Amino acid sequence: MKTIGLSGFFVKKTRWQHTLFKSLLCAFVICFALSMTEFDAQSREISQQVVRLHILANSDSAEDQRVKLLVRDRVQELCADIYPKGCTKTEAERILRERLPQLVDEAKRVVREQGHDDDVSGELVNMYFTNRTYGSVTLPAGNYDALRLTVGSGKGHNWWCVMFPPMCIGASGADISDVLTDNQTALVESGQVEYKFKIYEIYEDLVSKRRDK
Repeated sequence: MKTIGLSGFFVKKTRWQHTLFKSLLCAFVICFALSMTEFDAQSREISQQVVRLHILANSDSAEDQRVKLLVRDRVQELCADIYPKGCTKTEAERILRERLPQLVDEAKRVVREQGHDDDVSGELVNMYFTNRTYGSVTLPAGNYDALRLTVGSGKGHNWWCVMFPPMCIGASGADISDVLTDNQTALVESGQVEYKFKIYEIYEDLVSKRRDK
């Protein structure tokens, strides 16, 4: 009868543990990859449903940042109740495009009233954003349509919010759930998936840089 020495027993046990570890690791990687694939699909759908407001200050000086916030206040005032009931994203973009000259003119007026001669430019763009949190909502990194106003050189810290649905303009009581599915709403309002948001942000950042090249 063949016997197994103590050293042989531990060798076999170590091999078994190593095989089990590799199997568990492989299963974890597969599960994580599948969950990230779903997360990626959801994130891209979310970015297609939202229009963001993006205001760039001339510089990071206290004065330029103050003027930026005054421009923000004026834009919010002008855009209060800007959308009709049941407005779609396509309609919202059309309305914003029509209102853009007025918004730029008013932003310039605010800058002049504060004693500055910085120019203001405005455009509707599709641009890359990192993960951003607005209130209880965290929007994943990616390319979003946005109304962008640039004061002067635009080298200062920016301010952003969700312009459609109108979460930061007027008193409509709009909510992100107005344009997202239940699953997507749960995703952006969840505080339990920070690691996925961060991993996805790194991935999207690399993709964006490669696209820009």
